[in-house]
Amino acid sequence: MRSARSIRGRQARSRRGCGGRCRCASVSCTNRFTQVHPRLSFGRHTLTEEMPRMPTSDYIVIGAGIAGASAAWRLAQRGAHVTVLERTTPANAAGSSHGSARIFRYAYAQPLYAGLVVRAKTGWDELERLSGTPLISPTGAVDFGADRRPQDLAHVLDTVGVEHELLDAGAAQERWPQFNFDSDVLWQPGAGVLDAETTVQTMLALAQATGFAEVRTNWNVASVRRIGSAGFEVRSVTGETVTGKKVIVAAGGWLPHLLRDLALPEAFVRSFPALEVRQEQAFHMPWRDTDDAGQPYPSWPTFIHNRAGVDVYGLPGGRDAGHRGQKFARFNGGKVLPSALDQDGEILPEMRDWIIGYAREFLPGLVPEPYAETTCLFTNTPSEDFVIDEADGVIVVSACSGHGAKFAPVLGELGADLATGAGAVPAEFRVAAHAGSRPRGSA
Repeated sequence: MRSARSIRGRQARSRRGCGGRCRCASVSCTNRFTQVHPRLSFGRHTLTEEMPRMPTSDYIVIGAGIAGASAAWRLAQRGAHVTVLERTTPANAAGSSHGSARIFRYAYAQPLYAGLVVRAKTGWDELERLSGTPLISPTGAVDFGADRRPQDLAHVLDTVGVEHELLDAGAAQERWPQFNFDSDVLWQPGAGVLDAETTVQTMLALAQATGFAEVRTNWNVASVRRIGSAGFEVRSVTGETVTGKKVIVAAGGWLPHLLRDLALPEAFVRSFPALEVRQEQAFHMPWRDTDDAGQPYPSWPTFIHNRAGVDVYGLPGGRDAGHRGQKFARFNGGKVLPSALDQDGEILPEMRDWIIGYAREFLPGLVPEPYAETTCLFTNTPSEDFVIDEADGVIVVSACSGHGAKFAPVLGELGADLATGAGAVPAEFRVAAHAGSRPRGSA
């Protein structure tokens, strides 16, 4: 058997043998070479059983939805090798990041979130510039209803420097006759509709273009285990394994199912907030061209309407519903599931009836007959705050409580900062901050 010295010498010669071609960022070059350049042979990089087990990646990202794709993109930008593991395909219809229509808005009751949207917009601009792909369609947004507190939202937007306007119900009705407003209205001209599926694809493509990221699809994670000081081994349900120095978990609605199989410290798991997975139900109704007097309706904004017994959000539907109607749903109105594994995609007749009744009362600009229906997953914490935290080399970027899409570039930054030690995250997103938290309504 060769001595330890001869093995180390061979590793050193192997690293020198790269000649700089593989853009290595760590000493684990012996495995990295084939991941970055799969068409090139190992040559002298062939591993032997006598060599110590080394990670194949700097970071393993579990989940290729918006949060996972963003983390992979941000890490690859920093020169770290990333392996993304996705149980089916990126932004698939069984998760929370599919489809072409999610709301981008600034109006939050909490300055923390409003400020993070401002920060996220810089990332969205970067994404669109680097890819040449438009990801946010401007529509503006209206917020109304006594419990939505438009005046309070306006104060927060003043604080973070976002353009907005407050209108009374009558003035708003004149501007948007397709609504029946029941309170003052906050108008945000900078809001819009973001394409979630294309965003995921764009982030992963940019990550792969660096040469530091790979995406493995149909890779269903069964467990994560520590392999000493070398890092972690992630095993699939079919027995495949991937090793890495750290693991980033962005599993969304699958997190309740996976939480105890992620090599997290028991105290961290016990402190983790209870997660509620809901199968949301969204409905598309066609726009009317004109009002009863024959006057054309203006373009539709996104909206949030919140008052006693009503918590509804809506937005112009995207390509997956033909760009011909308004998509809207009752916030957290779907049935509660143990995890994403238990979804059935069924629309509840009573929810359809409720939505039709809502449209008849508040949305005269719509034909109150759904022409398309869909379900998606919201994974909520009791406070509807995000969870972004790290415990002994495992970083959790989930859950996003049904309102995370607009923050996509920031979610990746925060996850990457934790993973690399380059920065911290807001204390509100740490597991410890969720202790004793209670529901507070729509975030």
